[in-house]
Amino acid sequence: MKVLMINGSPHKNGNTAVALSEMENIFKQNSIEAETLHIGNKAIRGCIACGSCSEKGKCVFDDEVNKAAVKFEEADGLVIASPVYYASANATLIAFLDRLFYSTNFDKRMKVGASVVVARRGGLSAAFDELNKYFTICGMPVASSQYWNSVHGRTPGEAKADAEGLQTMRTLARNMSFLMKSISLGKEQFGLPEQEPWISTHFIR
Repeated sequence: MKVLMINGSPHKNGNTAVALSEMENIFKQNSIEAETLHIGNKAIRGCIACGSCSEKGKCVFDDEVNKAAVKFEEADGLVIASPVYYASANATLIAFLDRLFYSTNFDKRMKVGASVVVARRGGLSAAFDELNKYFTICGMPVASSQYWNSVHGRTPGEAKADAEGLQTMRTLARNMSFLMKSISLGKEQFGLPEQEPWISTHFIR
């Protein structure tokens, strides 16, 4: 099984990386392959709603988004992690996720999602809610932990002192591993849930 982890921090070896590393160790213990993509310091522009992806099957801007899309399709789970700025996730990560989810047309149902947020002090729950919306709009079960998936730390490496936060990460990875394995067994026996044709309505009619 595979998990794709997206590090949305501009700092490759910062506190967000500490949180993801704690999860990666647990994934390895559960014989789950984990790969981390560091995109927080990349030049990633936002979606321009050109619609080209519906024709080409990929984003018109051929950058980290299209590279990640291939790995996302193959993965059983996705972890998205971000430092928290002004009670929201890193803008680069949001631009990346908008395009990744919008431009990919493969079935994401039952891929397990988890979001992780890191901050000095506040704004964590708002950013946590922001990131989880990517999963819940496309049928991805959301993995939970013993607390909201957050770690505290300001200076690089300071998150290593957040014992509760790191325990939350380990619990999250164990729960996510269990969910992915359980869903895999369920798909073998029952397949995916029946899916109705999408009904698209607008508020003006």
